[in-house]
Amino acid sequence: MLHKHGFSSRNHSEAADDGLQLKDCRITNAVKCLPPDNKPVGAEINTCNVYLEKELGLLPRDSVVMALGGIAHRAIIKARGLRQADYKFGHAALHDVGAFQLLDSYHCSRYNTNTGRLTEAMFDNIFAMVRKLLVK
Repeated sequence: MLHKHGFSSRNHSEAADDGLQLKDCRITNAVKCLPPDNKPVGAEINTCNVYLEKELGLLPRDSVVMALGGIAHRAIIKARGLRQADYKFGHAALHDVGAFQLLDSYHCSRYNTNTGRLTEAMFDNIFAMVRKLLVK
């Protein structure tokens, strides 16, 4: 999807030194460690939130941040110092959070894709929305 929508120089990566470059995008995580079962708990999210807050603060004005899943969404809202109740997570929900817009997507996990909760067309639509928002 990154390549299809012009956010990367190649459609796949095989190694860290294979020449793939990101364009107009940055990838980060709400949690900087690999938690057990790859599912972060609140304490890990809280511990790493200061790093996310600093990263978000460095974004150019009018950026678009895509949150992959509810954990990412809630971490971003927390990092911006906003009230969770005012920014409900929902697939394709768009939120103005000050310096940037936040666009939610279901996480592209195996569970979500295998169950059809997130289809390829739905994920494609999210990337198309990001691209459209960036050209405004």
